[in-house]
Formats: sequence, structure tokens, C-alpha cells
Amino acid sequence: MNKEFKILELFAGVGGFRIGFENSNKALYKTKWANQWEPSRKTQDAFEVYDYHFPDSMNLNENIEEIPDSVFQKMDADIIVGGFPCQDYSVARSKKNEMGIQGKKGVLFWEIIRAVTQIKPQYLVLENVDRLLKAPSKQRGRDFAIMLAAFNELGYSVEWRIINAAEYGRSQRRRRVFFFVYRNDTEFAKKIDKKFEAENPDVFFESHLYDSYIFKDGLFARQFPVVPQPVKNRHATYKLSSDIVDISDNFTGTVWNTGIMRHGRYFTIDTVPTMEETPIPLGKILESEENVPEKYYVTDEKRLEKFQYLRGSKKIERTSVDGHKYIYSEGGMAPTDDLNLPGRTMLTSEGTVNRSTHFIEVNGRHRLITPIEAERLQDFPDDWTKYKRLSDGTIVEVSDRMRMFFMGNALVTEIVKRIADELENIISEENF
Repeated sequence: MNKEFKILELFAGVGGFRIGFENSNKALYKTKWANQWEPSRKTQDAFEVYDYHFPDSMNLNENIEEIPDSVFQKMDADIIVGGFPCQDYSVARSKKNEMGIQGKKGVLFWEIIRAVTQIKPQYLVLENVDRLLKAPSKQRGRDFAIMLAAFNELGYSVEWRIINAAEYGRSQRRRRVFFFVYRNDTEFAKKIDKKFEAENPDVFFESHLYDSYIFKDGLFARQFPVVPQPVKNRHATYKLSSDIVDISDNFTGTVWNTGIMRHGRYFTIDTVPTMEETPIPLGKILESEENVPEKYYVTDEKRLEKFQYLRGSKKIERTSVDGHKYIYSEGGMAPTDDLNLPGRTMLTSEGTVNRSTHFIEVNGRHRLITPIEAERLQDFPDDWTKYKRLSDGTIVEVSDRMRMFFMGNALVTEIVKRIADELENIISEENF
């Protein structure tokens, strides 16, 4: 196979998707375009780190909403990748009924749909927080159903899975939902249709042939095996309305952590991993003690007491905005993070005096994790975020605070690599 697959990376951050795909097969996967824009910031640190590492691609530092259709039309991308912000996806019909629907201002998922409409890639690999499948709280699953319907309208199928990186051998208990989206005229889609006679979706869904897809034939099934039966018999099928506004107003379905949407219907199931892979413990990713600067150690008694308080159980009386008094309760955590377990999910507040910050004890001394250790928790190369390139070409160092912020926003690149590995198998089966 000597064909290159050209990639557009949206919401690129510091390049997590690109690292994963290039670690899989740099000769096959060529990222030609990337866009990264941080709203409400005077500096564009993430873009500058990306541009420092990848000066060979067309790197745009623009609000995606302001990128013209004509720019997307010039991108002959085979694959679009990206981890997009999680927002409210509700839609409403415009007064003039123009375009049928209009997303709320600033909902960036619709910009992905706009890019897909202009580029028509064969595949997409997307990532988001796992709570997307349960959003919003008053109509659980609605936002995700809207997304499925939007892809269906454009002639795509969607396979999804919530993946906890630690359950597949990595060093962080990070749960994220990944999407594998493929155009219905690809050879992969045609083979699925032929195998399951799914040109008629009722055959696929009513005969339970979807079990084979979920447990054997799908991309995630091949790389991230699960126990071949639903947890507590939790499964559901749902036929999506052809009217996205109707879904926004009236969706009543269920969405579990694994599923497949084809031809306007989806099957979803609650799965658990086969648990055959051993995670990397936090202690294994730590730098050798002599390499850790003193500034990461916590020696001040007030800071130590603050961490003890934040990680302890508590009941606090609070007053709501309307004057109602209530008790806020919070369970206790271990005083320090267990070095024999994989790390907890990193947030953008990592490194601050915060309950969510990793707080460790090594040889009787308390400290925070270093930027390199944060990068290792996300399977980035050491010091990946240390430098950035300014618009005038100057190379400068990045602050520790921003480096931690980047990693709190990033994804586990080895999970992306495995997705890219299996996508290569799918591409190979198409005889390119």
C-alpha cells in the first residue's frame, strides 16, 4: 500500500492526534492541515507549540467559525481528526426555515459538520468527554443523537466507544468517548452492508447481527476488546428522526458506552473491557528523584495543610443564589496518590493547590508531578511542551502552568495510535 492518507487536524491543541497517527504509521498518515485557536486569550500558546513541532504543514491559527468554506474546499483531506469542545448542541428552526436548522452561536461541532460538507473525507476520528453521551441532564443522550443524525444526513456511519486508557494498558484513568466515522460509500461500509445485508437497516437491527459488529467486526472491537455480552442486559435500539429539530425537541432514547449508527438507526450497549491489559502505575512514570527541581516539592506547612483539607471529607453549609441554605458534602480521598495505581484523570488545573491535582509522596517528601510526568501520563514525548515558536520565529520556553494546562486538555496518544493502527488495517482491506 503506497497511498498517503491526508489528514486535517481540527482543535489541534499541541498535536495529540498527530502524534498518535504518526506513531502508528508516519509514511501512511500525513497531516497536511491543522487549526488551533484558543478563544479569549491574547497569546496562542498551544498553537505556538504545535507550530514549533510541525512547521511542515499548513497550520492555521484562526477561529474555525471564520474559516471560509472556500478554504475547506481546497483541502482534499481523506481523514479529519479532532477533540472538539463539549457544548450545548440544541437546535432550532430558523424563522425563515433557512437550512432547516441553526445551531446555537459558538457550538463548534457544527463547524466539523461544515468542514465535512465541504471536504467529504472518507473517515473521521473524533474525541470528547464521556459525559457527552448523557447530556443534557434533562434529556440524556439528546446531544449525541443530534450528532449522529447530522452525520447520517451527510451519508456517514458512526461507531463509538468510551475508553478508559488505564483499562488498555496506559498510565491514566482517563475516560473519553471516541468516534470512528466513515462514509457509507467506502469499501469498509460496503463490506459491512454485504455481510449483514444491511442495505435494509431493519435486517441489521432486528436480527441482532449488530452483536457481531460490536464484539468482532467494528474498529473498536478489534483494538479494544470487551466482554461479549451487555452489562446487566443494558442495550437499546433507536430510529433517528430525519428532522434534527425533532430530535432536539423530543429525543427519548438511551445511549450506552458502546454503539453503532448506520442508515439512520443505532444500536447501543453497555460493555466492559476483557481486562487483559495491565495498566502502568503512576510510580513508573515518575522522573528519577535527582532530576526533580526543588520547586515541585511542597514543604510549606500551610500548603501541606491545604492539600490535607482539600483531599479530606467535608460537609459545608452553603447558600444558593435564591437564599436557600444547603449542605455540600464531599467524600474523602487518600492523603496522597497511590504510586501503585495508574494516575487519576488530569484536569487543566493540574499543578495548582486543588483537590484534583496529583499530590504524591516519594521517599518521605511531598511534591507535585512535573510537566514531563504530566506529558508521560498522556503518552507525549518528554518535554514536548517545553518550547513554542512565536509569530516572528523566536523560540521561547513555555511556563509550567501552561504546560500543565495543555496536558489537562490533551488526550492519551497511545489510544489514538491503536485507533490509527486499526484504521490502517481497514484501509489495507480496501486494497489501496
